[in-house]
Amino acid sequence: MTHIDRSIQPTPGAAPIINLGIPVTHTFPNGLTLLIVENHKLPQVGIRLSLDECPELEKEKKGISDLISLMAGNGSTSISKDDFNEEIDYLAATLSIASNGVYAQVLSKYFPRVLALIADAALHPNFTGEDMEKEKARIIQSIRANESNAEVIMKRVQQTLRYSTAHPYGEYITEAHIAALTLDDVTNYYRKRFVPNNAYLVVTGDVNPEEVITLLNEHFANWQPFSEEAPALYIPENVSETQINFIDLPSAVQSEIRVTNLIDLKMSHPDYFPLLVANSILGGDFGSYINMNLREEHGYTYGAFSTFKTDKWTKGNFSIKTKVGNAVTAPAIREILKEVKRIQTSVVSEEKLAQAKAQYLGQFVLATERPQTIANYAINIKVRNLPEDFYKNYIANINAVTKEDVQRVANSYFLLENFRIIIVGKGSEIAKELENISFDGKKISVKYFDKYGEAI
Repeated sequence: MTHIDRSIQPTPGAAPIINLGIPVTHTFPNGLTLLIVENHKLPQVGIRLSLDECPELEKEKKGISDLISLMAGNGSTSISKDDFNEEIDYLAATLSIASNGVYAQVLSKYFPRVLALIADAALHPNFTGEDMEKEKARIIQSIRANESNAEVIMKRVQQTLRYSTAHPYGEYITEAHIAALTLDDVTNYYRKRFVPNNAYLVVTGDVNPEEVITLLNEHFANWQPFSEEAPALYIPENVSETQINFIDLPSAVQSEIRVTNLIDLKMSHPDYFPLLVANSILGGDFGSYINMNLREEHGYTYGAFSTFKTDKWTKGNFSIKTKVGNAVTAPAIREILKEVKRIQTSVVSEEKLAQAKAQYLGQFVLATERPQTIANYAINIKVRNLPEDFYKNYIANINAVTKEDVQRVANSYFLLENFRIIIVGKGSEIAKELENISFDGKKISVKYFDKYGEAI
């Protein structure tokens, strides 16, 4: 019998070769860009229409895009909602239409008919006053039901505090906003925003490119472009020093915690891949520093994770997320900050670096097996101004990340001195302890906000 020394880590095999396919690209006179990725392994087709829209303040019309997403896909001016949905079901298709795009999955033999239905519903939507009032009522009911939901409050407040209400990402919906929306608001917004000149349609799967182009000419040629100069976006900034932002929720039995800062990073930047790996090590997977500390070592939580997001139009953000019991809120914050300092000041081990890379690459390889992922990648290359070989070289770029890269980007993008530590929790049980939190010998100031992010 062959003896295996399990104390020695196996030598990794060669990196898998990922062939995503080179899209056939065609731009129509109205500005619509078509990307076709052929894959004849299975008799199915994926359709993804995405709008590359600069975010805009909705102001007193806040909630209009949410309302349209609920109203879209309910037939067209030539086919009723019931008949439309019945035919989609009969064709065994999956279809979702929203204010910012369309996704569909269908057998290739039904692709021409489903594409025709999509074009009809998207270009000639069946917006009615009856449907609008029904969906408005649903949104208002949801707002009321979540008045004391700590997670919903956190989702709203963290955006408002990070970006401010002067930025589209910091706006929030109220009952008054929804109640005031009219059918004219819906049709006008849709006409101005759902337009071909900033649209990308990706078709993946068992198709013939020439036939797809012919079908698009037939169904989308009359889609009218519209353009107007978007106002300049407000530029949000990080806080000048780390602070606690506390929102009191008397009914809370646990504390929602987010430790966050803005980051100015695009996917095309050389730091993107090192940051993917650094985030994975800090809080991106189950075996990360933060999760092993808070969950495994201290038992404070069922899970603690970190993420970062890039954005084409504005600053992205880095965020650490967890939920802990009231009694351990302050200790959990100290441990989170300790782990951030650890990745900034201590070089990660070779084993941990290899684990993080393997975890990320495994997820990437699995994701490339899904048609929707291929569509997303094709769109990203266009709208994020990425090199054509960005995803082809993805694995090589992950493998090229060094321990020194991890430490460098951790110091550049995990801003230990400029964190907002946002907490939604029960003030009567935790506020006093929060007022006495120190880290590295420095007391952390506490600022109080209501559940809409307004300073108290």
